[in-house]
Amino acid sequence: MSGESAMESAAAVENMLGEIAGVGRASTGGYQRFAWTREDHTLREWFRGAAEAVGLDVTEDRVGNQWAWWGDPDASLAAGRPGVVTGSHLDSVPGGGNFDGPLGVVAALRAVDTLRRDGFTPARAIGVVNFVDEEGARFGVACAGSRVLTGALSPDRALELTDGDGITLAQALTAAGRDPRALGRDDETLARVGTFVELHIEQGRWLVDEGSAVAVASSIWPHGRWRFDFTGEANHAGTTRLADRDDPALALASLILTAREAAATLGCVATVGKIRVVPNGVNAIPSAATGWLDGRGADEAAVRRLVPMIERTLGARAVEESFTSTTRFDPALAADLAGLLGGAPVIGTGAGHDAGVLAAHGVRAAMLFVRNPTGVSHSPAEHAEPADCDAGAAALTTVLRSLAAG
Repeated sequence: MSGESAMESAAAVENMLGEIAGVGRASTGGYQRFAWTREDHTLREWFRGAAEAVGLDVTEDRVGNQWAWWGDPDASLAAGRPGVVTGSHLDSVPGGGNFDGPLGVVAALRAVDTLRRDGFTPARAIGVVNFVDEEGARFGVACAGSRVLTGALSPDRALELTDGDGITLAQALTAAGRDPRALGRDDETLARVGTFVELHIEQGRWLVDEGSAVAVASSIWPHGRWRFDFTGEANHAGTTRLADRDDPALALASLILTAREAAATLGCVATVGKIRVVPNGVNAIPSAATGWLDGRGADEAAVRRLVPMIERTLGARAVEESFTSTTRFDPALAADLAGLLGGAPVIGTGAGHDAGVLAAHGVRAAMLFVRNPTGVSHSPAEHAEPADCDAGAAALTTVLRSLAAG
């Protein structure tokens, strides 16, 4: 073993997170780390340097996802032993925390470094990946890096996606010095991945309430996103009588309240977390208003009933932008990892992840969760104690050691 004390080991993970703690930090205390921006470039350069510092060779796929390899993945594949890969993402939601994504990347690098220093000789290549644009904060499609990689999102549709400033993904890639024509599904890269294990901070309170530091994922809840568009008539806020107004913001407000009521009735969750009002002036009655609804739940049938219920109440129709059915991780693998980790609990999650996209594509995949004492995520309040981060990295080390041994 490496001979480190528990304090030294925990500090190693905390120090690596600290290396990127200043990147994209907003005045609110949260993070603005969006795909193909200056902050994203800084994080990508950090990943390359951190991976090379522990002896890994860094490559990129057709999407721009970064893969750091210990050993030759092609030789491993040719020998009938496709690689074991771990990792996560470094981008954030607007105002996000420093653990959602980065903890999985840091823990992965830490686990590989520990195995190397312990003298472990893997029987198959081990990889660490940094997926691009997992949050979808800039272009509106979550897990875009893994979706394009697997073909779940076509390059034509991806390149046409626009951000809030009207910049397309194609334009953003060009500005970042990349060729948009290279974007596309990458079967060669996927073939190198025999098993994928993603470590992530828990985005909820299950581990806090149950008193466990680490858990294994069983599944990802079904998840849909819909857009509601409302139109009205622009007018002056001070001179237009209430009776004469055609204000679409009232319909938007009804959407928010109705979504909450419908979700409570159906036993799922619904959020209108993104809105757009035109012309968005404090002294102007809007001419148009748009709200984006996010719906999730353990029961897929209930989630599918959510929007029709809202549509009937509002007398409005929604545009479905995406829907992902329940994603179940390999149950045998989950059970094996739970046993390997001394009977770790196996739980479901309502949050989407790149591991879920790979699992839906047919890749043997699993996830590990690390306790979040606040139970809060997508917020500066998101947190994990150094000892729990280290416990997660140690669990991942144990998992990689087992999976790469044979």
